[in-house]
Amino acid sequence: MKIWVDADACPRPVKEIIYRAANRLKIKTIFVSNQPLKIPTSDFLSFKHVAGGLDVADGYIVEEMTEGDMVITADIPLAARVIEKQGFALNPRGQLYTKENIGYFLSIRNFMDDLRSSGLNGTGPAPLSQKDRQNFANQLDQFLQKHLQR
Repeated sequence: MKIWVDADACPRPVKEIIYRAANRLKIKTIFVSNQPLKIPTSDFLSFKHVAGGLDVADGYIVEEMTEGDMVITADIPLAARVIEKQGFALNPRGQLYTKENIGYFLSIRNFMDDLRSSGLNGTGPAPLSQKDRQNFANQLDQFLQKHLQR
């Protein structure tokens, strides 16, 4: 199993949690971004710089990941593609996307897109809180402990 990180929009505190988990559990983790990214030196961490453009990083992740890999992303359409390919997706607030709940999250996302395109501007997501960070760390740890025992 590998961890793939949709790194362009991944908050720094979440990246730091991922760095520690990857090193502690010795899991190959790839950060994918169309912007330069500095990551700690480690045998378990790597960075893939992709070309700029809409969904280029997403396409690279889906193409390169394999069944059973974990993808860290707040991008719900990317999460849906990952699940379709038999992978797992976790957002930076600790929500694990599954076959059972991804349809719900896609419909909410599409509804919000429709509202924005009709001129209603939302405030966007709240800043990442300490509770969100803890939820992410707990969910990642639980997932990895469960799936590494297989």
